[in-house]
Amino acid sequence: MTQADRARIFADLHTPGTPLVLYNCWDAGSGAAIEKGGAPALATGSWSVAAAQGYADGEALPLDTLLSIATRITSTCDVPVSLDFEGGYAVAPDALRANVAQVLQAGVIGINFEDRVVTGEGVHSVETQSDRIQAIRAAADDAGLPLFINARTDLFLQSAPEAHGTHLQEAITRGKAYADAGASGFFVPGLSDPKMITQVCDASALPVNVMCLDISADTAPLAELGVSRISFGPAPYRAALRALTAQAKQLYGKAG
Repeated sequence: MTQADRARIFADLHTPGTPLVLYNCWDAGSGAAIEKGGAPALATGSWSVAAAQGYADGEALPLDTLLSIATRITSTCDVPVSLDFEGGYAVAPDALRANVAQVLQAGVIGINFEDRVVTGEGVHSVETQSDRIQAIRAAADDAGLPLFINARTDLFLQSAPEAHGTHLQEAITRGKAYADAGASGFFVPGLSDPKMITQVCDASALPVNVMCLDISADTAPLAELGVSRISFGPAPYRAALRALTAQAKQLYGKAG
């Protein structure tokens, strides 16, 4: 199966009402374990990938290290793999295009791409982020790959839940602009209000991705809202580390 075949399969898994559920991995070992559990596809989470290597989130993990990890995951696992690429390790479209070309060489078929200013504050303007998405799409076209660009807005992560309503229309506007620029999906992490999620889904021409941080949660209610993708972000990594710490405490006889 070719990389392009995997990309098409991955895109087809995004169905409103019967969403793709991604239990995020952070390296080849966790990816293989999740695949063994029945996952039809894999996706990394930037926080988890960085933490597993001793780095903070926010592109502190060197790009070469990220590419190496991505390559090991795609080499180890047979299912499609999407990479959390944060802000692309660049701001200017030309530099971003070059970085994405390297990501594609790692064998991934999709990326998360966020609109926050990674090394600054706030989010990029709609126009700036649209230009950046166009650059990514151009890099994918050059490679002959239907890359799934999961365009993420950080409007909700950067605001308190009680303020989410004031950002809803801007998020919808960004989703439409990102679709026009060549995005494949629209990611709204931090948004948890069912009515607002439904509004985003109804307004979006793209499949909508939401994030759930409770690994024991029933995903059916989210599916009923019309989302096409549910991801768990850093939650799987945190749960795995808590279990490991608990096992170590039992082994070494420490309480608490």
